[in-house]
Parts: sequence; structure tokens; C-alpha cells
Amino acid sequence: MYKMKTHSGAKKRFKITKNNHVKCKKSGQRHLLVGDSGNQNRIARKPIVLSKSNIKIIKFLMPYQF
Repeated sequence: MYKMKTHSGAKKRFKITKNNHVKCKKSGQRHLLVGDSGNQNRIARKPIVLSKSNIKIIKFLMPYQF
């Protein structure tokens, strides 16, 4: 059986915590930030934890990380 390759885009964007949760950065922090309130920008700085249904997709993209 051959080794499956890790998706290179996924390994740059997602981190696996020790409890097998997946952290990622929120979107919308690159440009056009003038229209957002300061509260929206502060909230978007914090990472989020993905739901269980999204974790199944990430497990497929990063097979040896879990």
C-alpha cells in the first residue's frame, strides 16, 4: 500500500490540538477592513475550532496527523 500524501494547502491552514480538535484562522482579515467595526476585527483575530462534520473532511486531507 502506498503512502497517502498530505494536502499541502490543508497543512498550512489547519493545526491539530492534542485533543484532536482542529484550529484555523477566521476569514476576512486581508483587505477591505475599513468597513468593519473594530469589534468585528478583534473577534476575527482569534482562531476557531471546527465542527465535527468539518473535522471528517480535514482527516481525509491530513491522514497522518490524527
